[in-house]
Amino acid sequence: MVRTLVISDLHLGSRMQRDVLRQPEPLGALVVALDGIDRLVLMGDVVELLEGRPRRAMAEAEPVLRELGAALGRGREVVIVPGNHDHLLVRPWLRERMDSDKRVGLTARVAARSSGRLEALASWLKPARVSVRYPGFTVAPGVFATHGHYLDRHLMPSLPVSVSRGPLSPLPERARPEDYERASGPSAAAVQGLLATALPGAIGDPFDIVAGVARRLALAAVPVSALLRGGEVLAPLSAGLLGVQFRRAGLPAMARAARTLGVRAQHVIFGHLHRGGPLAPDRPAEWTHAGLDGPLHLHNTGSWVYEPLLLAGMRPPHPYWPGGAVLVEEGREPRTLTLLDDVPSELLLP
Repeated sequence: MVRTLVISDLHLGSRMQRDVLRQPEPLGALVVALDGIDRLVLMGDVVELLEGRPRRAMAEAEPVLRELGAALGRGREVVIVPGNHDHLLVRPWLRERMDSDKRVGLTARVAARSSGRLEALASWLKPARVSVRYPGFTVAPGVFATHGHYLDRHLMPSLPVSVSRGPLSPLPERARPEDYERASGPSAAAVQGLLATALPGAIGDPFDIVAGVARRLALAAVPVSALLRGGEVLAPLSAGLLGVQFRRAGLPAMARAARTLGVRAQHVIFGHLHRGGPLAPDRPAEWTHAGLDGPLHLHNTGSWVYEPLLLAGMRPPHPYWPGGAVLVEEGREPRTLTLLDDVPSELLLP
């Protein structure tokens, strides 16, 4: 029986150093969790490549990825499924496919040599066997995994009419990955900043929301201790509001994206929104939506980012606490894991 661990949203190399795997204790906890795992799926936003400093982000990601590859060793597998923050990894391959009118498909194999950054990332994960899929991967029969950034297109009713023209025009009822990529311009990442930091009615990516607010308030230069003190006031409200929007907008949008893409699965695992689940307090019905072949059960990996504006003064269990994962064992339903609940918050940040 193949045991697969799915993690997402590591954001290695984040400018504000909220990516917790740069710290020894969280990285050690993940290495321990890999014991007995046959396959690790890195499902998007592995490296933070949207902040205009890709070379530095890659350099900061390298030691973490090398340690994960060494922990897995020969005979085990890593599958890379890029998202929107590391879309640069597959952009050359995707552009070539689309320029030549070649179908992308739902689980296309991407050659690691198709971009220098992707080839480097794959080499750091050796001696494990490394493969790349985009935009999704079939983890097990009936279980489909994708980063989830395509769901942003189904939040478009929140956009002003003046913005929703041209490349942001509505998708067809049955769309292909190419439609999602073209719909948001050069890549599916193009609309993310707008969704996350400019529109009060959309949920976008919580990492982008809080990072965007921090940049606007010049919080990036404030000492972490000061940010934590201020965050203790805002964190419960911020997390609560995001949780409501996640349930009301994010989950339905992910289910709609799966149906529009023609995903035929009973379970869809996604990341992107950083809200792990379903967790014990959650209502299962909120995570279950109509699929093409009956009920569609959604699962979110959470993230490996500690964001003070969501978490300051909080303690696990918490839906936005870093260290989320989804365990997939063939013949069993996917299971949400919280791998860092025992790591104190002071060990998650530099």
